[in-house]
Amino acid sequence: MKYRPLGKSGIEASVVGFGAWAIGGWMWGGTKKNDPEGAIHAAVDHGINLIDTAPMYGYGRSEELVGQAIRGMRDQVVLASKCGLVWYEKEGDKIFDANEEGRAESEDDKKYEVYINLKPAMIRYEIDESLRRLKTDRIDLYQTHRQDSTTRTEDVMAELMLLKQEGKIRAIGCSNATVEHMERYRSAGQLDTDQEQYSMLQRQHEAHNLSFCRENDIAFLAYSPLALGILTGKIGPKHEFGRGDLRWNNPWYQKEQQPQVDALLEVVRSVAEGKGVTIAQTVIAWTLEQPGCSHALVGARSPEQALANAKAGDVQLSEEEIRTIRKAVDRTKLER
Repeated sequence: MKYRPLGKSGIEASVVGFGAWAIGGWMWGGTKKNDPEGAIHAAVDHGINLIDTAPMYGYGRSEELVGQAIRGMRDQVVLASKCGLVWYEKEGDKIFDANEEGRAESEDDKKYEVYINLKPAMIRYEIDESLRRLKTDRIDLYQTHRQDSTTRTEDVMAELMLLKQEGKIRAIGCSNATVEHMERYRSAGQLDTDQEQYSMLQRQHEAHNLSFCRENDIAFLAYSPLALGILTGKIGPKHEFGRGDLRWNNPWYQKEQQPQVDALLEVVRSVAEGKGVTIAQTVIAWTLEQPGCSHALVGARSPEQALANAKAGDVQLSEEEIRTIRKAVDRTKLER
């Protein structure tokens, strides 16, 4: 496993991180097939020390599961969580209606209204709730989950800096942000990381966020580097998703996109087979070789999945292999 710094924080984190969204079940079709404790233990045993969670992942459930799993090994992990998405206070920017499984499909199906709320008082409340659920006295990397148009970014950062001074957090990051947001964070304190969706199929941040992070010593944490699983080569349009699963209507999972995905994965497969690794491991390794991308957060629901993800941190791609895959990536376009 390779390790890279989280910006200027002084914290070294595994390039492959454990993404704990799916173990919370919310938007991932439930938790029946989960072994979160086994998955997290396997990840740590094989070199993954970065664990990323959030209150929104199952309305606190993911944080609780992570907290249970890291009992007795807290000092072995770099614990990352977030603030800013709330379902219990109607203030800020409303973004969607939700239920226990995911987004609500109708008014009758609605149980919660989810808001982006980064008001300092809410951040203060959220950090204490996260510390309680995680059963710890500090969070190593605390990130704003989304950006709140009703609160000045500078005021958000001021509160985060206070939490850092108090020892409740060690590093500060943002997620689902723009370069302008990052500039405003940096004007009020030290911004260490930016977490964004990034994969071979979602490259919208290459032109701006990735280059900005590279130029300003900010770690870039790619979430969904396997494009919600489709880049494993194991899940396609015929897969039956559970209730609330966010993948059922994802554009890349529709049958008209299958030829594009298959063509890309065939190139990846040729590289993977030559190295004796899986398609998914090759995809993760390629993502980590992209300029500016320092870490990749990959979900796992079982020890086997966690071990496979960890092995991606050892895969070495040659410059020629990186270029070969890049050509295939650049040819892959979403059919409208």
